[in-house]
Amino acid sequence: MCPRPRKASDDDIYLAAQRAMSRLGPGELTLADIAAEAGVTAGLLVQRFGSKRELLLALSRRFSGGTAAMFAELRKGRRSPLATLRAYSDCMAHMAASPAVFARNFAYLQIDLTDPEFRAGLAAHARAARKELQKLIREAIDAKELLPTTNAKQLARTVEAVVNGSMLSWAFYQEGTAQKWMRRDLDAVLKPYLA
Repeated sequence: MCPRPRKASDDDIYLAAQRAMSRLGPGELTLADIAAEAGVTAGLLVQRFGSKRELLLALSRRFSGGTAAMFAELRKGRRSPLATLRAYSDCMAHMAASPAVFARNFAYLQIDLTDPEFRAGLAAHARAARKELQKLIREAIDAKELLPTTNAKQLARTVEAVVNGSMLSWAFYQEGTAQKWMRRDLDAVLKPYLA
């Protein structure tokens, strides 16, 4: 008798999907790959989500709704708002852990940009991330890490652009790690605002 597959929560499946997506591009990824990563059957995923597209849309909605929790996790163990801001950059750098990982993430981004249902999740996450960046910058001003004249709204937008743009430029040059490359660019942007 074969053992029954273990039950997996939606969050377990989302994490398994993310792991599979880091190894496989959109055209390669199958429900069977995600199921194997989650330790369940593909049939269970079909029963729960219906299709690969529906599972990935559910993951997108989950991701876009979890931005505040992500920033709360980044704050843990960090003594200052600027340390958390740098941790955000480091977290984003994981999407470019290697040129191959970056290429796969970029392929998924193309879907997010061109498919209206996926784009809704991307836009919601971007708006929430910018709001969290503004909060961190205001906290850094209050903590006297940044100058009191700093425009938190504008600097948050600039940080967002620099972190995302820096990741792309790292992919062009591939000098050192994306994390170090992006951190250097973030620090250069922050330098004129430091108290």
